[in-house]
Amino acid sequence: MCGRARLSSDVSEIKLVFSIPPECPTPNVPANWNAAPTGDLPVVRYDPKAGQRSLDVMRWGLVPFYVADFRDCKPMINARVETVATNRAFRDSFKKRRCLVVADGFYEWRHEGKKKLPHVIQRADGRPFGLAGIWDRWKGVLHGKQERIETCAVITRNPTAEVAAVHDRMPLVIDTKDHEAWLDPKTDVAMLHDILDHRYVKDWIVTPIETMPASSRKRQMALFA
Repeated sequence: MCGRARLSSDVSEIKLVFSIPPECPTPNVPANWNAAPTGDLPVVRYDPKAGQRSLDVMRWGLVPFYVADFRDCKPMINARVETVATNRAFRDSFKKRRCLVVADGFYEWRHEGKKKLPHVIQRADGRPFGLAGIWDRWKGVLHGKQERIETCAVITRNPTAEVAAVHDRMPLVIDTKDHEAWLDPKTDVAMLHDILDHRYVKDWIVTPIETMPASSRKRQMALFA
């Protein structure tokens, strides 16, 4: 699974890497070395009306549109690539509402006896990348107010050789050349499966770290060594 991520890049670099027009509105995306479920994550989407990509912020943990009470649904942070196209909670989003969840690293833990040893996994160049994501929009009454809440999930798969030494699953990362096809709601299902099954990013640097705060409220760089 993917349950912790890192985003240390600034917004200007994110816009450059993901080809987002500089004039597009910029949400508040502070550096976060410990992004966790139910927190906000930056995501890239394609806006068909504007004909361009947008940078938005969503809550990590997908809640399907059909859920009657937002509080009764356990947020789903991951969707398995093996079932994302058929699972009731994900299939509509997979067809129509795909996104790139922005990060420049993610964390996994290797078990040694009773110990859990944290590792950070990143690209060799340290630049941000796009996790394969799906999103949904829940509408309803929450705490006495009418709400529209957008949530997302990260698609996971079996690990590459480097990551397998640490964990048995990993987030699936879309190669830059496939960003356009992944975001386009008109891309056919066969192409989507080809991207997910064969053309995902496979080269990673896995590095052990000595400390990893248990609390997701601790997000500063100095706490990670």
